[in-house]
Amino acid sequence: MIKIYNTDIQTQKIEEVEEIKRGVWINLVNPSESEIKRVCTELNIEEDFIRYPLDFEEQARIDIEDNMILFVIDVPIIEDIKDDRTYTTMPLGVIIVGDDYFITVSLRRNKVIDAFEKNRIKSFYTYKKTRFLLQILFLNSSCYLDNLKKINKEQEATVFLLQQSMQNKDLIQLLNLQNSLIYITTSLKSNEIVMEKTLRGKILKMYEEDEDILEDAIIENKQAIEMSKTYSDILTSTMDAYSSIISNNLNGVMKFLTSLTILISLPTLIASIWGMNVKLPFNTSPYGFAILMGCSVIIAIIVFIWLKKKDMI
Repeated sequence: MIKIYNTDIQTQKIEEVEEIKRGVWINLVNPSESEIKRVCTELNIEEDFIRYPLDFEEQARIDIEDNMILFVIDVPIIEDIKDDRTYTTMPLGVIIVGDDYFITVSLRRNKVIDAFEKNRIKSFYTYKKTRFLLQILFLNSSCYLDNLKKINKEQEATVFLLQQSMQNKDLIQLLNLQNSLIYITTSLKSNEIVMEKTLRGKILKMYEEDEDILEDAIIENKQAIEMSKTYSDILTSTMDAYSSIISNNLNGVMKFLTSLTILISLPTLIASIWGMNVKLPFNTSPYGFAILMGCSVIIAIIVFIWLKKKDMI
């Protein structure tokens, strides 16, 4: 899918257009081969610059060639698979072609680009390319913070459910959240490198206000990294605690079953011995059965008391 947006100089309003001209923003979402070739032909750019961000495993980086600059950053996404929600990331490519064109490339729709498409960002103009890129970086860091807060709420809800009744699905949910935090932390660190390089390397011409936006984006990103680490540590300690609880419960069950087996085996042993076809005490006594039953009960009670003192039951 390809959409082209342009800011009207007179009205300062964003409108969707059909023609690729100077100052437009070209948004490509999972583009077809024909759409890729159209953009590359009309703008005279390399196809690889568009294809790189379409690789889900592409790392965040900056690539400069002639009058083109490619920024690849990781943006947060939420995947709903059946009843499971997974927080992960995907690459977003931003291509600046000279002072003329601004291109975004992604595999699927995401909250960052949607906010610009729906004109929710103040002071957003398609022809201010450096400002546009910095606004994307700042909004992206804010989206990470929002997702981290959602992860924390889900974690608290899952822990509450585990305290009521320990279910495998709840433990699996905690494991999924832990994996999500690992992906998010890795992506945040990669984005930090890109932003730091943009600030220090003077890759783009920036005014003082632009530098302030980039510095704010870096601060937001650092805050997201710290928050992600904190939530990850909490989740790891929670998982370790529940692992210990499960192991302890299993040991308790095994100890109880072992003690129960000992108690049951004593009357069975006595019954087996007196069931032999040989002469034994009380064989001829009319009270033999009662005596043996009484002895079995007494021995079982003695063993039970002993096991209780040893904290085996």
